[in-house]
Amino acid sequence: MTTPTVPAAKSTPGALPRHDVADLGLAAEGKRLIEWAEREMPVLRLIRSRFEREKPLAGLRMAACLHVTSETANLVRTLAAGGAEVALCASNPLSTQDGVAAALVAEYGIAVFARHGADRDTYYGHLNAAADTHPQVTMDDGCDLVTLIHQERRGQLAEIMAGTEETTTGVIRLRAMAADGALAYPVVAVNEALTKHLFDNRYGTGQSTLDGVLRATNLLIAGRHVVVAGYGWCGKGIASRFRGLGAQVAVVEVDPVRAIEALMDGNLVMTIGQAAPWGDIFITATGDIHVIRAEHFEQMHDGAIMANSGHFDVEIDLPALAALAGERIREVRENVVEYDLGGRRLHVLAEGRLVNLSAAEGHPAAVMDMSFANQALVAEWLRGHRAELANGVYVVPQEIDAEVARLKLEAMGIVLDALTPEQAEYMKSWRQGT
Repeated sequence: MTTPTVPAAKSTPGALPRHDVADLGLAAEGKRLIEWAEREMPVLRLIRSRFEREKPLAGLRMAACLHVTSETANLVRTLAAGGAEVALCASNPLSTQDGVAAALVAEYGIAVFARHGADRDTYYGHLNAAADTHPQVTMDDGCDLVTLIHQERRGQLAEIMAGTEETTTGVIRLRAMAADGALAYPVVAVNEALTKHLFDNRYGTGQSTLDGVLRATNLLIAGRHVVVAGYGWCGKGIASRFRGLGAQVAVVEVDPVRAIEALMDGNLVMTIGQAAPWGDIFITATGDIHVIRAEHFEQMHDGAIMANSGHFDVEIDLPALAALAGERIREVRENVVEYDLGGRRLHVLAEGRLVNLSAAEGHPAAVMDMSFANQALVAEWLRGHRAELANGVYVVPQEIDAEVARLKLEAMGIVLDALTPEQAEYMKSWRQGT
C-alpha cells in the first residue's frame, strides 16, 4: 500500500500540536460536547483527579486509534492528565465528530488525526501519523493500528512495550496474530472486562444500534420482523432492545449454546437462509465476513433494510449487492442507500459501517465511562507489570474490573452490603453442611 503523508499543522513552536482535522473553528462546539459527555462519566472524572496528582503515565508516549467522539475525548484527557503524551487517530471515518477533534487540538493540546468521512488513503495516512509519534503503548479499537505497525512499520516494534484493545473484532484479530506467533508485544483485551462487555456491548450497543436505525429510517419498530445475526453480548443487547419496542426478533447463530440461549430469551432462531424472506430489518453483529450474501439478497422482500453493528463493513456483502443492482443504486435518505433489484428495493444503512456510530452518536457516555475507565487503569497497570508479560493477549486483571464497578457504584450513591464475620467464616469452611 502506498501510504499518504499527513502534513504537520503549520504553527509556531509551543502553539498547536501536530494535527489533521476538518476545521479548528469547530473547537467551541466540540468542547461543549465533551463537557456534556463528561457529566455522565463520573468514574473517569475520579480517575482523572487521581492521575493529575500522581502522574502515573508521566513521559509515556501513547498512540490511540479509537472512535473520535466526545466520550473518547474524556479518556484522552484522562491519559494526558496522567502525564502521557497522546496522539489520537480515528478507528472509523464515519464516527468522527469533527468538533470534538478540533477541540482536542485547540482546547486540550492533543495531537489528533481524524476527519469525518475520510477516504481510505486519508484514513491510513492518519494511522501512520499516529505511528509517527513512536508510541510505547498502543490503544486500539479494531486492531488497525497494531496491524499497520506489524505489517509496515516493524522497525518500531522494539519501541512498543504493550497495548490495549477495545472491541470484539480487534480481540479476534489479535488472538489470530498470537496463534500465528505474529504478535510482537502483549495486548490487554479491555473488551473482555466484565464491566466492559456486560454493559458496553449489551446495553451500549443495544441502545445505540436501535438509535442508529431509528435516526436513519424513522420507522415504527413495533410489529416488524427483525433479524439479528450473532448472539454475543452485542447481539443480546440489540435483540433485547428491539423486542422491547415490540418487534418480533429472530436470531441467526452458528454456536449451539448461544442459539439455545437466544431461544430461551424469547427469540426465534433461524438460519440466515430461512430469515432472508421473513425479515424486515437485518442487523449483523458477528465480527465475520459476508454474513448476508447474494443468495440472501435474492430472497429478501421489497423494502427490506440491512444494517451492521460489527466493527468492519464486511458483514453485508456490498459488492455482491451492487453487482445485482447495477446502475439502480441511489441515496434515498441520509444514511440510507437503495439497491433496486428489478422491482425489489433493498436498503443499506450507513454504508454497511457501524450503524450506531455512523448514523447516531454511539454508546451513551454513562456506558463508555466504564469502558474507558478500564482503558485508563489498564494503561497504568501495564507500566508497572510489563516485565511480567510475554507476547500475547491478556484479560483485564480482576482487581481493575472490580475497582471500575466499585467507583461506578460510588458515583451513583449506591452502598453494597457486607458479609458478617459469621458469613465470611461459613464461606471458607467445609465442615458445616446440612
